[in-house]
Amino acid sequence: MAKDVIIACDFNGRDETLRFLDRFPADCRPYVKIGMELYYSAGPDIVRAIKERGHRIFLDLKLHDIPNTVRKTMKVLSSLDIDMCNVHAAGTVDMMRAALEGLVRPDGTRPLLIAVTQLTSTDEERLHRELLVSAPMAETIAHYAENARTAGLDGVVCSPLEAAMVHERCGADFLAVTPGIRFAGAGADDQRRITTPAQAREIGSDYIVVGRPITAAGDPVAAYRQCIKDFLNA
Repeated sequence: MAKDVIIACDFNGRDETLRFLDRFPADCRPYVKIGMELYYSAGPDIVRAIKERGHRIFLDLKLHDIPNTVRKTMKVLSSLDIDMCNVHAAGTVDMMRAALEGLVRPDGTRPLLIAVTQLTSTDEERLHRELLVSAPMAETIAHYAENARTAGLDGVVCSPLEAAMVHERCGADFLAVTPGIRFAGAGADDQRRITTPAQAREIGSDYIVVGRPITAAGDPVAAYRQCIKDFLNA
């Protein structure tokens, strides 16, 4: 199974994003994530602009609504030629199935679809106290992953700490896409469940999503290449 590093382009506008991507040479077109901040600021045109430059795109909008609304929204997003997108697993199996139906293009192709289990900013204490989820974090994530598998999705978003468990419960071909990545010795920022790129590789992450350790680096290209080296063991 292919593995890759996805750069989280969590910028607040088109110009800043394209200036950042301009720093990468022509032979280096990293997989990028477009999240809510950038998409709501720049709209679908930023997806088209980045796609035209040769990047693969993970559109990270975390849809969570009634099945019919999600189905119709996914049909719109699929037309943007994205490579991956996501929903919240908490939206139920029916919602995830509707999302998958909406993503299928007229030619039968579709982007990868993954489901967010629990955000990496959520820890065990908050899961119980604020969200009133009584099951342990690991069991909650495993159950959400199994629901996503039942719905026909390609994988889940989870922390690297849960990647091996997701594969054990859902199979080696079920993707574990993991944010919460920091280089050794770096601060955690607002993340709670984190690892280094090398640890994520060892645990079983298929894709790692890396934001500030690359985008805020003095030399983002060097930071990206170090991340690729650590994660892919290349």
